[in-house]
Amino acid sequence: MDNDVDRPGHAPPAPRDGRDSRWERHREERRAALVDATIRAIRTHGAGVGMDDIAAEAGTSKTVIYRHFDDKAGLYRAVAARIDGRVVGNVGAALGRSSTPPADTRELVASTVEAYLALVESDTEVYRFVVNRPLVDLPLADDPVGGTVDQVTDQLTGLLLEALRSPATDPSRARTWAIALVGSVRAVADDWLATPETDRAPRAAVVDSLTDLAWHGLAPVLTAHSATHPTTSPTTATP
Repeated sequence: MDNDVDRPGHAPPAPRDGRDSRWERHREERRAALVDATIRAIRTHGAGVGMDDIAAEAGTSKTVIYRHFDDKAGLYRAVAARIDGRVVGNVGAALGRSSTPPADTRELVASTVEAYLALVESDTEVYRFVVNRPLVDLPLADDPVGGTVDQVTDQLTGLLLEALRSPATDPSRARTWAIALVGSVRAVADDWLATPETDRAPRAAVVDSLTDLAWHGLAPVLTAHSATHPTTSPTTATP
């Protein structure tokens, strides 16, 4: 029987040295530590933090940071990915806690708005850093913020379809509603943060206002669906 090892051009792959995997783990741990340091620097110096501030917080040099992330855009992507996980996780948890019968879809909307604004308020400068991209000089082909919005939109679309409980419902309509809700929350959050704290409306008031706006748009559809598709089983007549 022929053996690939004996054929020219088919040398077996070299066994992976345990030192390679340890080095890879070390690199990942170092990258994570540098992202942690960047987030601390953002919280200390604000969204417009510079690379010198980040390097000082990390106790290293800019050269070392670039060795791990290639450039400033690479570091920005790593920070955005960390925040992406928090946004998607927090909103996903809020949506998971929401009940989804048509009568309770207002709770679903309110939970989405509350989860997003709570994160924005608790980590304002980091949010501004991710949204405004102060480290990035050129447009990014792979927009991390857009990816986060898409994931949240997908979650909300699925729950709206479940709330309507009808295979005949056009998924594109549910996605349009979800895009409109997520987009309005983000736009309002950006404006809310731009308002001086002394003039800024309380988060609860903003949540109520956005929920009212969204709910008055969704309620007629959900109410009509509930009327024509009752959730209770019809009583069987006795012969």
